[in-house]
Amino acid sequence: MQLFDWIVLIVTLLFIVGYGSWKTRGSKNVEDFILGNNETPWYTVGLSVMATQASAITFLSTPGQAYHDGMGFVQFYFGLPIAMIVICLTFIPLYHKSKVYTAYEFLEKRFDVKTRSLAAILFLVQRGLGTGLTIYAPAIILSALLGWNLTIMNIIIGVMVIIYTFSGGTKAVNVTQKQQMFVIMSGMFITFFLILHYLPNDMTFNSALHIAGANDKMNIVDFSFDPEEKYTIWSGITGGFFLALAYFGTDQSQVGRYLSGKSVRESQMGLIMNGLLKVPMQFFILLTGVMVFVFFQFNPVPLNFNPNNKTTIEKSAYKEEYKVLENKLEKLSEDKKVINLLYIDQLNQDYDNPILRKELVALSNKEKDLRDKAKEIISRADSNAETNDKDYVFFHFILNYLPKGLIGLLLAVILSAAMSSTASGLTALASTTAIDIYKRNQKEEKSEKHYLNVTKFFTLFWGVVAILFACVGTLFENLIQLVNIIGSIFYGTVLGIFLVAFYSKKVQAKPMFISAIISQLTIFVIYYFMIYSQEKLGYLWLNFIGAMLTIVLAVLLQFLFFRGDNNDNELILD
Repeated sequence: MQLFDWIVLIVTLLFIVGYGSWKTRGSKNVEDFILGNNETPWYTVGLSVMATQASAITFLSTPGQAYHDGMGFVQFYFGLPIAMIVICLTFIPLYHKSKVYTAYEFLEKRFDVKTRSLAAILFLVQRGLGTGLTIYAPAIILSALLGWNLTIMNIIIGVMVIIYTFSGGTKAVNVTQKQQMFVIMSGMFITFFLILHYLPNDMTFNSALHIAGANDKMNIVDFSFDPEEKYTIWSGITGGFFLALAYFGTDQSQVGRYLSGKSVRESQMGLIMNGLLKVPMQFFILLTGVMVFVFFQFNPVPLNFNPNNKTTIEKSAYKEEYKVLENKLEKLSEDKKVINLLYIDQLNQDYDNPILRKELVALSNKEKDLRDKAKEIISRADSNAETNDKDYVFFHFILNYLPKGLIGLLLAVILSAAMSSTASGLTALASTTAIDIYKRNQKEEKSEKHYLNVTKFFTLFWGVVAILFACVGTLFENLIQLVNIIGSIFYGTVLGIFLVAFYSKKVQAKPMFISAIISQLTIFVIYYFMIYSQEKLGYLWLNFIGAMLTIVLAVLLQFLFFRGDNNDNELILD
């Protein structure tokens, strides 16, 4: 970090926080604070929806995911465009028609207060954890790579977000997310083209793709029916569809973005924009990670990208054993560079040499073996050490190979992404707590000013909770997976409740509530025994299972045990 990097970083972040606070100060009532007075144009809705999902985890973990496992993760998003169409046709018109502040307020109008409260509580649990992770993810990477204090990093990120969300609510989130998305995508595009510039002079983009393909990094679509495979086209279209439907259709952090739209049409256009751009954006971020992989075929690469593990080894009795592996990797890297250059030369002559291709695969397998052995040594040196280094790959490249100024810009990208998703999370948590829990259980009438102050208080409260959770968080195998796993555990049940509310007039409150409880408990059991303990099932399937189980149980309970009951809450579906 040079002086110029610090200037770029600090000026960018202060401008976003200051402009957001100044532009949206002085909310007059709850509608203004939570819905932004329904003044948000469609393009702002679209950018805000994208920025909410594109957390710092996306830009830290996704390139590392591609570096290690290739492009297959993009299948996770294949169900998203279909989900956007369903939400535009069904969810948005009903939300606007019922004039709700939160998605869960709709459930009381359709069912009862118990179902509304259950859905709100499930949201608060998973989004509370998720918001803490959006702070923790960039903080732990930055603290490890730059030597910054982790707790101080968590507090700085959290406080910056609290300042403008407390001041302006949804308006502040929408205003700042436009700027944050500009910073994020500018930084990523500049980095991508710099990587291509750093590749050998006689190497074309097509040659880089061939090298990536020879190392199994370009396997975009997997048609396997194996349920243990995390990412296949089937899990993407089904599990990914249900996850996207639940996240964009029932998660208040996203629903709040398009409830602030000027009209139903403006909200729909914003979501369609997200549906059209999201898969290409994720494809591009993954491709950036693949190009980082190609770059490191010609440049020195560490045995483990996490610098904490290097420090652990240096202080242990395994230092020499680890050094032997580092020397082997250095020699292997030189061999890979020679073979890759020969392979490029052959490609430039329009000949894809199968012998050289096999040699590349063999060398890559040897490198993988060295990395696995290194992880074993690290674990012996410290049993609590996190040996998986996917989240550190991209940032290692940024710090060691980007020019002055651009490092500061990329740091601003990471922190802007963290702030955008955290801000959406805080406003959603605050509005859900204030409207669905606090206001709903008030016996006496209170003023608009009172509820505005309560909502602001809960913004501050959840901000502090998120910071505290970030300070005690632990690194998972891959942060982007952890966020999606947490969502998948809860989203299926909540989505099932909403799908019944939207599409079935017959199912009433009691069977709906009971089925949701049974479904959520079942998902906990399936996750523990089939995923956490044995990895017999890809976690994306939890979304499909949870939603289907909730729907089927509700219908069965209705017709077996509650057929004679009356349902007074059908007006909203007329």
